[in-house]
Amino acid sequence: MLTRRDWLRLTAAGALGASASGWLPALASTAAHDPKRKRSCILLWMSGGPSQIDTFDPKPGTDTGGPFKAIDTAVPGIRVTELLPTVAGQMKHLTVVRSMATKEGDHGRATYQLRTGYAQQEPLQYPTLGSLVSKELGDPAAELPGFVSIASRRGLNDGGFGAGYLGANYAPLLIGNSDNDPYVPTPTARALAVPDLKPGPGVSLGQAEARLTLLGEQNAGFAEEYASAAVSGVSAAYDRAVRLMKSPARAAFDLDDEPAALRDRYGRNLFGQGCLLARRLVERNVPFIEVFLGRVPGAFGGWDTHAKNFDALKALCGILDPAWGTLMADLTDRGLIDTTAVVWMGEFGRTPRINGGSGRDHYPTAWSVVLGGGGIKGGQVVGKTDKTGGTVEDRPVAGPDLLATVCAAIGVDPTKQHLSNIGRPIRVVEKNAKPIAGVVA
Repeated sequence: MLTRRDWLRLTAAGALGASASGWLPALASTAAHDPKRKRSCILLWMSGGPSQIDTFDPKPGTDTGGPFKAIDTAVPGIRVTELLPTVAGQMKHLTVVRSMATKEGDHGRATYQLRTGYAQQEPLQYPTLGSLVSKELGDPAAELPGFVSIASRRGLNDGGFGAGYLGANYAPLLIGNSDNDPYVPTPTARALAVPDLKPGPGVSLGQAEARLTLLGEQNAGFAEEYASAAVSGVSAAYDRAVRLMKSPARAAFDLDDEPAALRDRYGRNLFGQGCLLARRLVERNVPFIEVFLGRVPGAFGGWDTHAKNFDALKALCGILDPAWGTLMADLTDRGLIDTTAVVWMGEFGRTPRINGGSGRDHYPTAWSVVLGGGGIKGGQVVGKTDKTGGTVEDRPVAGPDLLATVCAAIGVDPTKQHLSNIGRPIRVVEKNAKPIAGVVA
């Protein structure tokens, strides 16, 4: 196994100067087969709330079914929309939950609840799932962060995306994120790069090191006199940034190491390349990565398809299908599928009824999510809706139950408690939540 000392020695000798392409795969492969390896989770977050009827709970031939056909998958008896043929081929690794039943139809509040497992309430600051997983499965001494968020767009609510009461050590590293920038159909290398990893123009490594030392001395005095969560948070952020700047592990963010053909299979867009980056980070033991798919050309409201739902679904699934399907296949080829859970979800579903603008509106009553990979029994469907998709007829699943299932799949105890920002112990997932029966392997 290549150690950090090996890396530094080889770097100093110039062995990695021209390209790290020969060493990075070796390091990643070694990590993938480490028997002590902890599990990871990749969350594919569909901003806006995807239509369940037009994806994983098709109702062909009904008034609510829409124009898309249902196709067979790799598992006999399970059918999904014709817009997701690559994902359909990976069904043996996936469990479709068709009976999500929640109560919140507002984007902001629903997003908060599905990402934290709790309703938003002041002054408690609940952490998002990625921060919880980072705390439970991350290595405090690791050179890469325990939680990376790719292409996030927070939209109507900043809550539900941060570390909350866990503090800055468990906040996500944001890559390619923006609240306002237009979608980038063909991202440049910089779009998924970590900014400012190198010293600025005209600043040598020695000068940068001296400046960091001086900054540390000044901050130490300030932190001692004005000790607080805010001050320690700033200090933690600086420490993490400097650790990554000095680490060879930063090469994980360089997608040019990957074969062009594989990058093409994922899709040369922000979501596709984000999924590829997620796989690279899983290889290097990052426990939680999330990749957002929202607005794209042809679907500028993302999955929030109040109008022209069917045109938008074609555009969105055209990006989702190759990226997600290739991710599952790539994880399998690299021996990572059994230790990596993959979760596909948004904040709610869409109405069965098609409105006058050929759209579907918010609908938390009956909707779908998909779980797959490590810790999940694939090749099955959980729950059932009626013939129009309007109500759940079997095995309703609440939001906290879903999060408890994800935690159980990746080895996080959902009953564990952490001390909150108001001094009250809070469970990872609320006390009445239970993992979905028959889903965790």
